[in-house]
Amino acid sequence: MKIQPKLSPEKIILTGLNYKDHARELDMKIPDEPIIFLKPPSAIIGPGENIIYPEGVRRLDYEAELAIVIGKEGKKIPEKKVKDYILGYTCLNDVTARDLQKKDRQWSRAKSFDTFCPLGPWIETDLDPSDIQIQSFLNGKLKQNSRTSNFIFRINFLISFISKIMTLKIGDIISTGTPAGIGPMQKNDKVEIVIEGIGSLKNQVV
Repeated sequence: MKIQPKLSPEKIILTGLNYKDHARELDMKIPDEPIIFLKPPSAIIGPGENIIYPEGVRRLDYEAELAIVIGKEGKKIPEKKVKDYILGYTCLNDVTARDLQKKDRQWSRAKSFDTFCPLGPWIETDLDPSDIQIQSFLNGKLKQNSRTSNFIFRINFLISFISKIMTLKIGDIISTGTPAGIGPMQKNDKVEIVIEGIGSLKNQVV
């Protein structure tokens, strides 16, 4: 079942380096624990809305991600009960000012500009996310193409891990990382995130 998202989470928690192919692409060691960070809800835009290229940013990247929408408040959730806390799944583009990420050596500024969290087109409540295709297209050209079976940390473990750090509230978003193939966008580019069983999230850079 598809539900129109309200796009008003208390928090957006994202996962860094959670695809084996992305780790290989970056020549980085597989992490022992999930690397998590936050985006502010003010970064959210919906399908068809414009991604604003900030003044002074020299490289702006797309990152296709599968996002989880929390449907029940939870703290210290056991892995075997995680499904009880999931409302559904949607597409997310973790837009990143890559030059600022490298300059700051931490991720808050690079990932938190307004419009840096395209989300949608809806919440899919009936989905097995264990092995689905995830892709990104830039101006119609395929850039990322992987499957969630390439996760380093599976969804049940990831949600349980995060819930031991912070209470998850209804509507919160947890994003599961991006596969190999990240790259830059330019003004007037059109970016599309496509996830099997969910649909397509399209936005333009202005």
